[in-house]
Amino acid sequence: MKRRGDYQGAIAMRMGIGVEEWPRTEGKRRIWIQAVSLGEILVIERFIRELAARPDTEILLTTTTSTGLKMAREKYSDLCDRITYFPMDFWPFSKRFWKRMRPDLAICAETELWPEHMKQASLVGSPMVLINGRLSDKSFRYARRLSFLFGRHLRCIDQVLAISEHDAARFREIGIPAERVSVTGNLKVDVDIDERFDERERAHLKQSLGLGDGFVLLGSSTWPGEEATLLRALRALRESLPDSRLMLVPRHAERRGEIRDMLVKEASDLRWHFKSEGPPETEVDILVGDTSGELRALTQLADLAFIGKSLPPHREGQTPIECGLLGVPLLFGPGMSNFRSVRDGMLESGAAELVQDEEALISRILSLAVDGPALEALSNRQRDWAENSRGSLERTLEALGHFL
Repeated sequence: MKRRGDYQGAIAMRMGIGVEEWPRTEGKRRIWIQAVSLGEILVIERFIRELAARPDTEILLTTTTSTGLKMAREKYSDLCDRITYFPMDFWPFSKRFWKRMRPDLAICAETELWPEHMKQASLVGSPMVLINGRLSDKSFRYARRLSFLFGRHLRCIDQVLAISEHDAARFREIGIPAERVSVTGNLKVDVDIDERFDERERAHLKQSLGLGDGFVLLGSSTWPGEEATLLRALRALRESLPDSRLMLVPRHAERRGEIRDMLVKEASDLRWHFKSEGPPETEVDILVGDTSGELRALTQLADLAFIGKSLPPHREGQTPIECGLLGVPLLFGPGMSNFRSVRDGMLESGAAELVQDEEALISRILSLAVDGPALEALSNRQRDWAENSRGSLERTLEALGHFL
């Protein structure tokens, strides 16, 4: 919170201070949905719309991050009855929040397994369901190590709807009864992307951002070390495609100072611009997308994308799903453990390519950038993968039927 500097008033809200009691509405079933951050808020859009369409339902939506709260209020104010921060997971704060909100059903998205939250649900008799459930390697190790402490809390979960059989097995292993775990698929693949650009809109946005009309390489949700690798790729790429440009979209916008230092040191001969500083005055060689919630738009300007946090020493990976839904050809490194099922599906269908290290990444960027038919084939296979992977929303709603 200190690092981001945009959590004004959040401490009090997360302690339950100033949270007014919410009187019950006769004939309404109250559902509390917790989605930790911006990414999860976007993922559950169709899910929220389906619930909001039920006349007997009122929705409380909470989130943990400031960017998540901002996006939730922008997108769902007309769908949700209350939107606020999730309380800190300590007994006095969680209990106070539960007492004032009094939900009939608690739904958490992806990895939101908070012990006190689960305990309070059990104490008041509210069912708790985890949707789009997954466990990263790190979370799985942590959960197994502390299972002697939190095992009884995990038994408070009434249902886990996992994104893959691999994740389902992990939930069973950490102590959730097998009969409460099922696989419904990944809601991220069922996201509707309405703001798709046509060719005219795409060209206009590229020009307004100083990207010209040449080949654009995207670093999607990059982590430390990967920006320098992509800078090397740009220099090599310009030997065959002189008008090539690079977009860097770091996973954490607050790293802009670190990225600026790298560019000052290693790209003093190039023109670069940070999107947070407004429109560039001239064309640029490198655009840094250091603003929140715009990756989806910027992705559509790319001819080829690299998915961040996937090259050694990173191991978890960032989501490749939006690139896939938008048909943008993509590469990622071997470290994609957080998206194992998506990675495997994309590789099996030929919708993405895996590179083992920095040199292999640069080499493949160079070969694909000058091979139009190969890029087009990757893009077409991405669209086929997206179409064949849908259906998780319907399965999730069906599994929740008796809770609703």
